[in-house]
Parts: sequence; structure tokens; C-alpha cells
Amino acid sequence: MTHATAQQFQRNFGEYQHQARREPVEITRHGRRELVLMSAERYDWLLAAAKRSHAVEDLPDTIIEAVRSAKMDKRHNHLDKLMK
Repeated sequence: MTHATAQQFQRNFGEYQHQARREPVEITRHGRRELVLMSAERYDWLLAAAKRSHAVEDLPDTIIEAVRSAKMDKRHNHLDKLMK
């Protein structure tokens, strides 16, 4: 992913516009990620992918059983306290 500060982006909009057609351009302000510029095609794909997500109730039984039987590494036992 290409990175640019807000100032760089303003000064070279055309260049970043062309880059965004190939890959997303991350724009930062004061060192923090603020915006991502991407092609309309990629944006449309992301929207369609979000709509393709499914409810947990629709998962096959094999996946539900795999999640139920999964064991977490003992290093993460302290996280169980958050569930109580």
C-alpha cells in the first residue's frame, strides 16, 4: 500500500489518484492514519464482499462444532475473566 501525508497528497493529487487505481493509498495526518483512497472498482468489490457475509446461524454444523471444541493456548487464560 502506498503511504502519503495529507500535505503530500494535496500537492500531488494527480499522482496519488493514478496510484489509487492500482492499489489503495493510505493518507496520514499528524502521523495518524486518516483516510484511504482507492479505485471505485475496489470500493464496489469491498461493498459486495461485505454483503456476502453470513450470520453465525447459517454456518455449517461442522464449523460450529470446530469452534465449540477449539482450545485456546494457556497463555491466554487471563482472557476468560473478561467473559464473566
